[in-house]
Amino acid sequence: MAIGLIIVGDEILSGKREDKHMTKVIALLKARGMQLDWVEYIGDNRERITSTLMRSFASGDIVFSTGGIGATPDDHTRQCAAAALDVPIVLHPEAKLLIQERIMDIAKEKGEVADLTTPDHQHRLKMGEFPLGADIIPNPFNKIAGFSICNHFFVPGFPVMAWPMLEWVLDTHFTHLFHQHAQFEQSVLVYEIAESIVTPLMEQLEADFPLIKVFSLPSVGSATERRHIELGVKGDEQQVPVAFEKMLEGLQQLKAEYIPTPAKIS
Repeated sequence: MAIGLIIVGDEILSGKREDKHMTKVIALLKARGMQLDWVEYIGDNRERITSTLMRSFASGDIVFSTGGIGATPDDHTRQCAAAALDVPIVLHPEAKLLIQERIMDIAKEKGEVADLTTPDHQHRLKMGEFPLGADIIPNPFNKIAGFSICNHFFVPGFPVMAWPMLEWVLDTHFTHLFHQHAQFEQSVLVYEIAESIVTPLMEQLEADFPLIKVFSLPSVGSATERRHIELGVKGDEQQVPVAFEKMLEGLQQLKAEYIPTPAKIS
């Protein structure tokens, strides 16, 4: 089962705000022995959000989505999720109570008594309207819940809210996936060589060892660092060291200059 991330918002695509979610989600997953498989960025366009969600719901992947779940005209994610599933959008009773609690908390801080019947307070309840059948994701920052449905988990775009909510999702729903498939990695830095020279070696390693992947990370170098490629293998615990030795043999045959890097487990 793959894990995906959908990041919604014109402000990201326009450059008004810099995305910080992808790096954080990678870190949250890595700490639990999991990894992110794909990411998509989408602007505030209903048709595009809906079509993206239709595809991701059909995939069966675990998907996290940030942004667009507020109640202003540029927030579409809640409605798009309902449309993608072809279900109505309804006010979730628990989300409604949490929104009302938040309204009363704010009034109390001001020494006032909240009138929950005012038009603006009634409008705030729209933030609790989710696709029929959704469950809530608690928001420890301000009680305004996110929601989950069909292995998709929708949280606000604000990192201060989104990140603890995503941690809650992982620790509540997916502990059975933690540290299940350790990734072993060994690599070397190969100096002053073109990727095209080592490509046949990489292809042969992946053909001979189906449980590993070969990676090549080139660097053009700098004033203090020579041009090089980080060339390595990652994957199955048993196959990685054998494939790595075969890789070193291939580099020696190419008379390549290389130095090893520390082995990694993730």
